[in-house]
Amino acid sequence: AESKGRDIRAFVIGDRVVAAMRRTARGEEFRSNVHRGGTTEAVELDEEYQRVAVQSAQIMGLKVAGVDMLESDQGPMVMEVNSSPGLEGIEAASELDIAGAIIDYVANQVAFPELDVRQRLTVSTGYGVAELQIGDSSDLVGRTLATSRLRERDITVLTLTRGTRVVPNPKGSRELEAGDRMLCFGRLEAMRDLVPARRRRRARPVLEPLPPEAAEALATTHDEVVSPPPPTG
Repeated sequence: AESKGRDIRAFVIGDRVVAAMRRTARGEEFRSNVHRGGTTEAVELDEEYQRVAVQSAQIMGLKVAGVDMLESDQGPMVMEVNSSPGLEGIEAASELDIAGAIIDYVANQVAFPELDVRQRLTVSTGYGVAELQIGDSSDLVGRTLATSRLRERDITVLTLTRGTRVVPNPKGSRELEAGDRMLCFGRLEAMRDLVPARRRRRARPVLEPLPPEAAEALATTHDEVVSPPPPTG
C-alpha cells in the first residue's frame, strides 16, 4: 500500500549504482514494469538505497544487476534482483549509456582481474588481513591515522568504514571516531592487541565462615536429622 504502484530500479555495475529510475504503474495495474505500460523517471538515490542495492547484488553473486526496491516508511525493501536487467527503460530515463558502462567494466576486469585480497596479502607467517572496530573507550578515538601509531605497530589501514561510507586508502589526516571500522593489513599479533578483552565472567560470591554459635547449632541439627532412631522393643 505504501508503494502505490511505484518502485525503484537501481542498476548496479560492480560495486556501485550507475543509474536509477522510479517506475509508476499505469491506471489500475499494480505492476510498474515498463513493458506493461509503466512510466519512468530518473532519480538520485541516497546512500542507504545505494548501499542496499549494491549489497543485494553482491549477496546474489552478481556483477551486473537490476535491483527492484519499494520505497517504504522503514526504508528500501528489496523485491527482486534481476541477473539480466533490460536496458531500454533505464537508458531512456537516465539518458546514460548503460551498455557502454557494462562494456567498460568488463574490459577493466580483463585488465585488472579481481584478486582474493586476504589470500594474496598473507605473504608471511604472522601477517594477515582483519577488520577492527574502534570502541567508545579506545585510545584511538580523536586521533588521526598519522598520530595513531598504527604504522609503528606494523599495521596499515586499507579502508575505513564510517556508517555507510567507505573511504579507501584513507589519508593520515583522517581523524578516527568511535564506531569506525578499519580493514587492516599487518601483524596479526599487533592487531589482536587492539581488540578489547572479552567481558569477564561475573564475580562469584565470597562465602564467609559461619559464626561459632551458628556452626554449633547447625551441627546439632544435622546430628538430630541423620542419627538413627534408638531400637524399639
